[in-house]
Amino acid sequence: MKRKRFSEEQIIGILKQAEGGLPLPELIRQHGICEGTYYRWKSKYGGMELSEAKRLKQLEDENRASSGWSPIRRSTSRFSRRVASGKY
Repeated sequence: MKRKRFSEEQIIGILKQAEGGLPLPELIRQHGICEGTYYRWKSKYGGMELSEAKRLKQLEDENRASSGWSPIRRSTSRFSRRVASGKY
């Protein structure tokens, strides 16, 4: 899994700078992000405070844990099917 460069706190800080009047080209150049990243962050975190972003992350983690899907389970079942079919 790709490592994230920015934490939620940093993302919200960057969005607040944009709300404060810093021109978008200047903002994305300062932080080394592309325009698409800025707009994706704005759609997800726009208008949020830090406590709300932490709560969102907690809910996403809970949903991921309760979904019952895991890449390990999936790869294991795929391997089991290959063994059962005689390919190994």
